[in-house]
Amino acid sequence: MKPAPDTCAGGFAHDLQRALAERPHTISPKWFYDAEGSRLFDTICELPEYYPTRTETALLARHAPEMAEAIGPDAELVEFGAGSLQKVRLLLPALRQPAGFLPVDISADHLQHSAAALRAAHPGLSVTPVGGDFTTELQLPPARGRRVGFFPGSSIGNFEPEHARALLARWAAWLDGGLLIGVDLVKDPAVLHAAYNDRRGVTAAFNRHLLARANTELGADFVLDDWAHCAFYQPAQQRVEMHLVARRDQVVQLCGQRFSLEEGESLHTENSCKYTVAGFQRLARAAGWRPEAVWLDARRWFAVHWLVPAPPGGPG
Repeated sequence: MKPAPDTCAGGFAHDLQRALAERPHTISPKWFYDAEGSRLFDTICELPEYYPTRTETALLARHAPEMAEAIGPDAELVEFGAGSLQKVRLLLPALRQPAGFLPVDISADHLQHSAAALRAAHPGLSVTPVGGDFTTELQLPPARGRRVGFFPGSSIGNFEPEHARALLARWAAWLDGGLLIGVDLVKDPAVLHAAYNDRRGVTAAFNRHLLARANTELGADFVLDDWAHCAFYQPAQQRVEMHLVARRDQVVQLCGQRFSLEEGESLHTENSCKYTVAGFQRLARAAGWRPEAVWLDARRWFAVHWLVPAPPGGPG
């Protein structure tokens, strides 16, 4: 299928062409998330091996009143990478007079559907979905009150620590009400391996979906069976890496260009960095936040941190 010229001029095409041209081959995980990628990720979140979602969900359900007390009344909540809006449903009923809710997600169609369902469940709440990439400068409507960020799911782990610090620093400049953020913690590597290599192969399908999306949207000719899913924990970097590994030598066509890849070469599609509680708090301080409350599950597998902007010139 020949892609539309404007499609090949877009960000996905540009990033994938650069990833295939450079070595090592690396691309941002944000390109997983079209409607189908979002659906696959929602399925991953329900898998028995994938502990982060149910662990964080239990923390939100148990401690929502305390979190809402920290957030305070009349706050406008901005959720980054909002997806299916399941976790915010646990927090919203505990908030006092929320000024509004702005879910932000790169998968605009999926977001609109989720926002419509949330409006039906909370008819008195102003819900303004924003389709866009939260890693860039966002065009948000004028604030209705103190802006509080909500970033669940440990998505901060998809950024290398220096990039995570830069993102948190940008948010500290305009989230005047604080940030509630979920962070996956360092743990037994066997638990991590199982979470990213589920027995049903859903994570593998999610990983290969990036190539399927390139075939559909960009007219590429990836043969999906020629790419193996590979996910493993790197203890020195405290991160899970996810790759697609070429099973054979191949030439891929993409937007009028040809890219040669050798058997064994990988396309690095995602990092998922893990933190200790103290380690993440150090990162937050370096980004201009003051750590306050933190909520942990009994196994210390996951943490939800409450951060407030540090005073200018003051310690974090």
